[in-house]
Amino acid sequence: MARTGRRKRDRLRWSKLYTFSCLRPSVQLETSDTGTASLGGPGFSRVVHCNQPRLHYKKPLKYPTNYISTTKYNIITFLPKAIFEQFRRVANLYFLMAAILSLTPVAPFSAVSMIAPLAFVVGLSMAKEALEDWRRFIQDMKVNSRKVSVHKSEGLFGYKPWQKLRVGDVVKVEKDQFFPADLLLLSSSYEDGICYVETMNLDGETNLKVKRSLEVTLPLDEDEVFKEFRGIIRCEDPNPSLYTFVGNLEYERQVYAIDPTQILLRDSKLRNTQYIYGVVIFTGHDTKVMQNSTDSPSKRSRIERQMDKIIYILFSVLVLISLISSIGFAVNIKYYMHNWWFLQPDDKDNKLYNPKTPAISGLIHLITALILYGYLIPISLYVSIEVVKVVQAMFINQDLQMYDEEAGIPAQARTSNLNEELGQVHTILSDKTGTLTCNQMDFLKCSIAGVSYGVGSSEVEMAAAKHMASHSDLGTSEIEIEPSTPITPVFERVRKSTIKGFSFEDDRLMNGNWTQEPNSGTILMFFRILALCHTAIPELNEETGGFNYEAESPDEGAFLVAAREFGFEFCKRTQSSVFVRERYSPSEGPIEREFKVLNLLEFNSKRKRMSVIVRDESGQILLLCKGADSIIFERLSKNGRTYEVDTTRHLSEYGEAGLRTLALSYRVLEESEYLAWNAEFVKAKTSIGADREAQLERVAELMEKDLILVGATAVEDKLQRGVPQCIDRLAQAGLKIWVLTGDKMETAINIGYACSLLRQGMKQISLSTAPSDPTQQDAKKMFLLTEQAAKENLSLQISNALQMVKLERDPHAAFALIIDGKALTHALHDDLKNRFLELAVECASVICCRVSPKQKALVTRLVKEGVGKTTLAIGDGANDVGMIQEADIGVGISGVEGMQAVMASDFSISQFRFLERLLVVHGHWCYKRIAQMICYFFYKNIAFGLTIFYFEAYAAFSGQSVYDDWYMLLFNVVLTSLPVISLGAFEQDVSSDVCLQFPALYQQGPKNLFFDWYRILGWMGNGLYSSLVLYFLSISIFSSESAFRSDGQTADMAAVGTAMFTCIIWAVNIQIALTMSHFTWIQHLCVWGSIASWYLFLLAYGTASPLISGNAFQILVESLGPAAIYWISTLLIAVVCNLPYLVHISYQRACNPLDHHVIQEIKYYKKDLEDHDMWKRERSKARQKTKIGFTARVEAKIRHLKGRLHKKIPSITIQTVS
Repeated sequence: MARTGRRKRDRLRWSKLYTFSCLRPSVQLETSDTGTASLGGPGFSRVVHCNQPRLHYKKPLKYPTNYISTTKYNIITFLPKAIFEQFRRVANLYFLMAAILSLTPVAPFSAVSMIAPLAFVVGLSMAKEALEDWRRFIQDMKVNSRKVSVHKSEGLFGYKPWQKLRVGDVVKVEKDQFFPADLLLLSSSYEDGICYVETMNLDGETNLKVKRSLEVTLPLDEDEVFKEFRGIIRCEDPNPSLYTFVGNLEYERQVYAIDPTQILLRDSKLRNTQYIYGVVIFTGHDTKVMQNSTDSPSKRSRIERQMDKIIYILFSVLVLISLISSIGFAVNIKYYMHNWWFLQPDDKDNKLYNPKTPAISGLIHLITALILYGYLIPISLYVSIEVVKVVQAMFINQDLQMYDEEAGIPAQARTSNLNEELGQVHTILSDKTGTLTCNQMDFLKCSIAGVSYGVGSSEVEMAAAKHMASHSDLGTSEIEIEPSTPITPVFERVRKSTIKGFSFEDDRLMNGNWTQEPNSGTILMFFRILALCHTAIPELNEETGGFNYEAESPDEGAFLVAAREFGFEFCKRTQSSVFVRERYSPSEGPIEREFKVLNLLEFNSKRKRMSVIVRDESGQILLLCKGADSIIFERLSKNGRTYEVDTTRHLSEYGEAGLRTLALSYRVLEESEYLAWNAEFVKAKTSIGADREAQLERVAELMEKDLILVGATAVEDKLQRGVPQCIDRLAQAGLKIWVLTGDKMETAINIGYACSLLRQGMKQISLSTAPSDPTQQDAKKMFLLTEQAAKENLSLQISNALQMVKLERDPHAAFALIIDGKALTHALHDDLKNRFLELAVECASVICCRVSPKQKALVTRLVKEGVGKTTLAIGDGANDVGMIQEADIGVGISGVEGMQAVMASDFSISQFRFLERLLVVHGHWCYKRIAQMICYFFYKNIAFGLTIFYFEAYAAFSGQSVYDDWYMLLFNVVLTSLPVISLGAFEQDVSSDVCLQFPALYQQGPKNLFFDWYRILGWMGNGLYSSLVLYFLSISIFSSESAFRSDGQTADMAAVGTAMFTCIIWAVNIQIALTMSHFTWIQHLCVWGSIASWYLFLLAYGTASPLISGNAFQILVESLGPAAIYWISTLLIAVVCNLPYLVHISYQRACNPLDHHVIQEIKYYKKDLEDHDMWKRERSKARQKTKIGFTARVEAKIRHLKGRLHKKIPSITIQTVS
């Protein structure tokens, strides 16, 4: 009984209404038809036995299971792949070689001391990789474990996990569930097999798609009937094309063509339909959404890749000095060994000290030297970097400024490998739906009978008003504009409306006041068009007593809510009628009116309009039409253009305000005229042949003409909070922003205006393979004759556009490139892609429309490889996974489209606006911290490591170290590790607030100012200089020829080594203190605590037994401590080592300061508080010149106003509004 009731409720036969979306496929095919003949050939070999999944368990029909995996590793591949990843690092290869060499008897250190650190570092990194991949695995298991109702046998259905689905299974999917695999639609809860599908996860589109089953499978509408169901599907092989499908269904000894309207794709969602039955065609990684995905890549930051080059240089230096050392050792063995009787080995056959074989001695000594000088390439560098990156990731995760209180979701660094890459981004590639927008439409304004209604302001207007009110160029806090452009400081007003989808404010139309307006009849028609021209279904909300609307698009939903608030509530739909409750005044009760629906010509991207033909209660026949203004205006009658001029002006204003607009019109039809047209229409609709759709379009054109313009609507596609401000700040930081969306071009352009990626006056370059005018059918047919013609035409468009851009002389001119998916397919070919990229780079903003997930990834790859700079991709749906993985940095938004994007990302945030702080603050900090940390690390190890080499030369290349083994072990591990970690974790050149106020500081990262070769070689030179000072000053001061204590004692090797090591500790720690800009108690503790820990260690080590301390027994208390020269030399050498760096930074700050130096001076002297004008002036300078964003938009507006004011009035006075 329940089932019967549900079927009764769904007895709407949408095929009676829909004209274009529900075209039946061609009639059944003969087996000799060419379409059938091609199936079974290359690319079309798939055979599916419906309701017989067991036939697909064995070859040749053995297809993949429905199990999916997005992980980088599995149990078998983890060890080899993860080890390969670790030894892609050049330094790790060196340490591996050193560990192997340490097993030889000539190694100066024990094998354990070399192998243990390497195993620790590699093991730690592998464990981190395993943890990150485990999270991906857990998310995959959640998806694979979802349940779906599957036909088991004898007409009985039961639930199975998605991963156990097989090709040929019959499934039943219920409302608001995702499709578990690619399915052939068999029937639905509607009698004629219609269902609605939301494909947001696939292409980002929010409009619902209409799918329709084959007529022959309509009787398969009950569980029991599948007991005997059998059929064979022959179709195309797995491929990534979301919008095409070729196949046939062999059922009941007949063959029927299958096209994309019968295919339901995995990860799309069933909407507005109680249930559907379908048969599985593609499973798992064969599904189209998975075919569009890419393997999880292994990403390395640019700094890490450049660090490999530094390692190559240092390794070359290491080999060079090792060769010098081995040659020196061989020379000494050959010529001087016989004089060193006191060094003769006990073993006369010892090859190391045999004067007769100096070459072998030198070769053996080379191994000793390679290990001894290994401090030039310290393994502790990688440990320190890993620790610092984990701490940086913790700071990102715990940043309250990136915590979404409403959703309770923090930002998350899902991998810490790319922290510094956040500070070097050049291009951002963003999804639109769910990333920039909330996918929530609000009815905000309208134009009726040439009068603009709606005093509320869009987000674009409010932000522009703020900018203009605070703009100093005109010396005014408010700029007066014509009354038709209401951008007064309305940003102070808080919107009163709390109704979802309705933010309209204007008492002239509310509460029945519209009846007092001069053109009340036109207003009545406007409201009726809103309430009648749609395909929505009303659902009674039992809690509120009102209606919720299941609409195909958010726009339709907003129109119906607006109509309800104006007093025209759509309340019921039957197969042939629409019922509207009309209320003309709050004091009167509603009147329910019935409108007979005669025909419905629905909206699609080609028509750009929608019409409905209705008969009202008086018997009058009306055609109600809404659509793009360009389409409606060219179909107006001579008498229907009364309000065209005013409406056009209002549309322009609405567009400038970032609103989505549609024009509304109507036409009164005579009975005879309608009957004649309808006969033609029915004939076209029931025709058989390939030109049926063209015939329908032609007949629709006959009716949709001689229209009378009523007005226009303006709805706001609600951007996510803070998106325009975020884009403006990112643009001022010098970042390029591309939008890649699956939406149609008009929608993307509207969002471009809303985000200020586009603006009035910007020259738009549209690349397309088809004429923009949909009425040019003949031209379109000629144009689409061959793919080659389309490609050649696109090439010509690109060439012309490039020439136009290069010939432009106006410095303020801005270009926007807009390209659709078909044109992009050709533009990404090898022979066109470089020219396309050249054009795109020249444009201020780039918007790619109707792009597939695969194309998103390909565009990202093109930008990444073609521009050669860091790219960041951000999205929130499964359709964004490819570009997120392809980009250098992938950012996932944990929104309403599931967690696929987040699981594939490197960083996740809950809203787009947090990207500003992630890049401009954390990216800037992380880049400078890691860059300075690495440069300093190489400096201190060069300064330390080369002193070992100098002493080697001094000691006849004997392999003797001047330092105690414990000193060398503790140098990187304890005595200098904490300061460098504190530098990498806590350093701030400026505060987070200043980073946001001075976005141009971000450009220090993309320009690589702190890790370019000039800076790297400078630090290496500083290390070389320091090593020379440390060694030669120490040796000269503590020379054996002079006493270093008052009692006449001379320094032995232990004293010289300890004194020299003390100087090194002081020199490198003072150097890092000079490098730091930001001190807290943590930095002070780390720097000065490291120096203090050296003396504490000397005391403790010196008091240990001589069996442990050796020559260092009581060395500080009894030997060095009492000697004044020890303390004086320490101070002297530390100062001389750091003097050049001090001079350099003093000169730079005084004569050639960087941006952050200027800001630091201002903040230090508190000029930002004392001199606001100077602070504001410096802030205005700290913006990269950009042609996108609110700031650029307002500046363009001000230039326009200035021009108009200069033309009209020679001099004007603009009063400041307090």
